[in-house]
Amino acid sequence: MDTAPTFPADSPLAAEVLASPNHGERLGVVVPDMLVLHYTGMQSADEAVAWLRSPERGVSCHYVVHEDGRIVQLVPESRRAWHAGASSWAGATDINSLSVGIEIVNPGHDFGYPPFHPRQIEAVTALAKDIVTRLAIPATRVLAHSDVAPLRKQDPGEKFPWEILHRAGIGHLVEEEPISDGRYFMRGESGQPIEALQAMLGFYGYEIPLTGIYCDRTEAVVRAFQRHFRRQRVDGVADVSTLATLYALCTSRPDASATADG
Repeated sequence: MDTAPTFPADSPLAAEVLASPNHGERLGVVVPDMLVLHYTGMQSADEAVAWLRSPERGVSCHYVVHEDGRIVQLVPESRRAWHAGASSWAGATDINSLSVGIEIVNPGHDFGYPPFHPRQIEAVTALAKDIVTRLAIPATRVLAHSDVAPLRKQDPGEKFPWEILHRAGIGHLVEEEPISDGRYFMRGESGQPIEALQAMLGFYGYEIPLTGIYCDRTEAVVRAFQRHFRRQRVDGVADVSTLATLYALCTSRPDASATADG
């Protein structure tokens, strides 16, 4: 498929450029300041790349990382790839304009969700390091697709080893609080503790209203948080481990002293 003009790769780590026609101008953004990681969620890499390059599908990303570590670029970083869909983070809703998107070849939850290959993770780490260094992307804006679209998406999922990227200086992470007995909150509950939970999630960047009600959205956001930051158990229940890990994450942010909307 050669439906779009080729272009020089932005990253020296890209082994090949397979141009996708699915992109546009970044809206109100000169340089993206966010990196969003996905898995392809399809049964084969070839199927996923074809999908991301099909004009009829209307989706794309900047990079695809294959299981053997090979990196392919589909869209120039200067362009707005169509990878995040309806999404939001820290008050922004046009995540496509703000971000660079990396698709990691993995069939995902619908097709068995195998572990990510070590060579693949090594390549993702190197590529992410290159991107965040060149574009000066803050650690707190290296995110999962599930972080920016918690009601719709679950990728790259709880098997993605964020700690490997963090050890390489990519992304914000804290040590997970071990799971233990204690008070927990779940769907259907209400009150000030639920509002405090929602406030902390919103402070970190998740789109969540301060209702004081543990609604479907709150459960989905908690589950998304767990998939990225407290991966021992992903169930949407705000247990002691989840709350403690969230608190540690919020208080260790580089701008933790700022207000939630600052």
